[in-house]
Amino acid sequence: MRRTTLILIAVIGVFALIIDFWPNLRLPGLDTESGNRLIETKLGLDLQGGLKVEYRVMPAGGKAPTPADLEVVREIMDRRVNSTGVAEPIVVTSGTDRVVVELPGVTDTASVRALVGQTGRLDFVPIPTSVTVNQGQTIDVSTATNCPDSGVVTTTCILFSGDQLASANIGSDQRGNRAVNFVLKDAGQQLFSKWTASHVNEQFAIVLDSAVISAPVIEGPITGGNVQITSGNIGGFPQKEATQLVNVLQFGALPFPVEELSSDTIAPTLGQEFLDRSILAGGIAVGLVLMFMLLHYRLPGAIAGLALLYYALVLFAVFRLIPVTLTLAGIAGFVLSVGMAVDANILIFERSKEEMRLGKSLPQAIEAGFSRAWNSILDSNVSSLITASILYFFGSSVIQGFALVLILGVLVSMFTAITVTRTMLRIIVARDWARKARLYGISESELTYRPTGRGVRREVSPRV
Repeated sequence: MRRTTLILIAVIGVFALIIDFWPNLRLPGLDTESGNRLIETKLGLDLQGGLKVEYRVMPAGGKAPTPADLEVVREIMDRRVNSTGVAEPIVVTSGTDRVVVELPGVTDTASVRALVGQTGRLDFVPIPTSVTVNQGQTIDVSTATNCPDSGVVTTTCILFSGDQLASANIGSDQRGNRAVNFVLKDAGQQLFSKWTASHVNEQFAIVLDSAVISAPVIEGPITGGNVQITSGNIGGFPQKEATQLVNVLQFGALPFPVEELSSDTIAPTLGQEFLDRSILAGGIAVGLVLMFMLLHYRLPGAIAGLALLYYALVLFAVFRLIPVTLTLAGIAGFVLSVGMAVDANILIFERSKEEMRLGKSLPQAIEAGFSRAWNSILDSNVSSLITASILYFFGSSVIQGFALVLILGVLVSMFTAITVTRTMLRIIVARDWARKARLYGISESELTYRPTGRGVRREVSPRV
């Protein structure tokens, strides 16, 4: 059993080292574009730099937005920024009419702000045969009416709007090139089927807020409501362009107009300064803890220090695997979890000292210390997990980051304190050189060594 535990600890440690330090390591099956995801350390806005924008949701049609409407706007904005590839964006509501968007690591701020802030009136507009339009061109649809049943288009008209769109995604055409697919609802399906049957080789524009997002040519009648847009480029649509088109199709329309109130850009250099200070503060805190453990508990303290380094490696690997976005609050949660991990070791070591003073042998005292301290450790950690869970599910975004790091830290610390430290101590105390009282912070008269199994009890104390 002890050998199996030791192998498990070693395997987890090696795996954590690979996750932490192997360059350009990728996790398969989690990215639609390349088939894998790069394992990396994700930093929050306060550490990485980026953009923070606050929007106000405006009334529309004489109706003020309700809390439910505000949540719908937040969800649409969240989907928009998530589809752009921004790492761990934060989109939260504030007050009765505000939405705050934080975008860590954003470099192209203009395009992201334009995407997030668009009201998103999405229209499907047939183009007259005498006119040619290109992507990015503006079409005035403010006074456009429904297209005539005759099918003859002389001025701008709207065949149907974005409310007839059921879904959209990135797919492949018959040649394996990247394409954009979307599905229409019943009314849009019937209108589009009838229109495409009589307007082959004509343009059909997808228009968002009067701007042409795409203007493909109808290659043949489209029935069934399943539509595919292809590109003449080699390989089809570029990934970024396809993602933007799908994003517009699927999350184009906001139920209320929005107004940008303020925006703050945090420079990467400022974020790096915050990160350097945070790492320095965390390093000092962990160093002082290790020094205290080493001076007060001697050999067990040194083992606890090694277990603490093991804990940090494993926890950092978990952060990179999930991945967890590290913020200043998250680093604070990590430092707090380090203190809690050491707290478990302190309970164990103090209990072990008491068992030694009661006359138990060193191995027996160590085992009893772990066994009798376990209930207190479990109760303490469960209480911390309950509190952190409440903060995570009901707190703001900043509090959620702190709570998530704390939850993961508590879970990993329980494993290292009970399993890693215990296994290392079992191996060490079996050595003759480790059976000295001064290595455990007690006097020789307090240490009683009793060989394992049946035998004679021998006091290890000065002779008079």
